Amino acid sequence: MVLDKDKIDGIIFDLDGTLWDTTERICEAWNLILNKHEEIDRETITHEDLTGCMGLPMYDIAARLFPKEKTLVRNSLMDELCVFENGYLAEKGGILYDGLEETLSMLAKKYPLFIVSNCQDGYIEAFLKAHKMVSYFKDTECWGRTRMPKGESNKILINRNGLKNPVYVGDTAGDAQSAIDAGIPFIYAGYGFGSVKDYAAKLDSIRDLIPLLGDF
Repeated sequence: MVLDKDKIDGIIFDLDGTLWDTTERICEAWNLILNKHEEIDRETITHEDLTGCMGLPMYDIAARLFPKEKTLVRNSLMDELCVFENGYLAEKGGILYDGLEETLSMLAKKYPLFIVSNCQDGYIEAFLKAHKMVSYFKDTECWGRTRMPKGESNKILINRNGLKNPVYVGDTAGDAQSAIDAGIPFIYAGYGFGSVKDYAAKLDSIRDLIPLLGDF
């Protein structure tokens, strides 16, 4: 879809690979829990393991990381990992992309800002708490609450906030598809984890949103 900056009435962000990078922290947190589960047949989770799962719903990640386990076992384990991870990240935070807070501060003066992620419930809140970002965002939605594909979560947030012409900013093909499913333009965060071919605009840095949307 074509990006018409004069009509934009909201910016919806993905979280991982778009606003922050938590792969190292999540590896730390998950391996702490896995060390308590000798019955789980899996080696230490690495940075590469996680980046290969970015953008997937949590139980899809569980299926990829724990393929030898029964569905009930791996999903229960993923629930445990996510609960611990939320607290771990709320305390320790992640790596924010350079210029994030300055960019959000400027954008929030002109647009309402939102987050829609395929994460568990509580993960977005960990980001907001750890980095004191609550004031920048009007609303959030996630797979952990809707248990639906990201495109549907986008629609729920869009409808709840009465948005007519929002845009979605994300870094993976799944993010791009979620924008298509919601019928909104997609802005590709090319500095993130994924590779996307079709987009309305591309960012080499989160800072690029300022000149892209302009007139501040």
